[in-house]
Amino acid sequence: MFAGGCFWSVEASLEAMPGVVAAISGFAGGRVANPVYEQVMRGGTGHLEAVQATFDPARISYRQLVDRFWLTIDPTDPDGKFCDQGAPCVTAVFASNGQKTAAEASRRAVAARIGAAWFVTPVRDAARFWPAGAEHQDFARRNPVRYGGYTRLCGRAARLRAVWGITVPMGVALAPPPCAVTPLSHDCRLTFPSAP
Repeated sequence: MFAGGCFWSVEASLEAMPGVVAAISGFAGGRVANPVYEQVMRGGTGHLEAVQATFDPARISYRQLVDRFWLTIDPTDPDGKFCDQGAPCVTAVFASNGQKTAAEASRRAVAARIGAAWFVTPVRDAARFWPAGAEHQDFARRNPVRYGGYTRLCGRAARLRAVWGITVPMGVALAPPPCAVTPLSHDCRLTFPSAP
């Protein structure tokens, strides 16, 4: 599971990655059963907006999925992502016991590149996932004009460029380029452009 601020953006970015077969927007990490969006956003439930991804391990490894996820968020913002700020919008990777080693290795590699002191997104223990309402599922695909306006107003493209050196067209979900190695080799690591 991946928490990256607004789950609309995380869901769209994950669905654009080769090998991801489904992404569901919802909530994780809280202490209230079956929360709804308004309740989570008011605060006090402990949940983060999160996306549960189902992927084909023959096409993309879990490590590659985590490696690519970092490129879709700002892991240096302790209070959220882009214009989505506050406790429900902070970023995290929720990993099962079997995924934790890969997630932590990915985090260390990226943190070393952009500076461990700046990298605040944690790898957390897997948590119960609660799907959000139907109005939040596939939001970017179903509402391209509204989603495009949201990403423009939030400064998503500019911030991703500042953090990663990546240019993202306005209103477009980021799907990092595919690896040049076989999907299960775990040799697909992030490469970063030099700073301008």
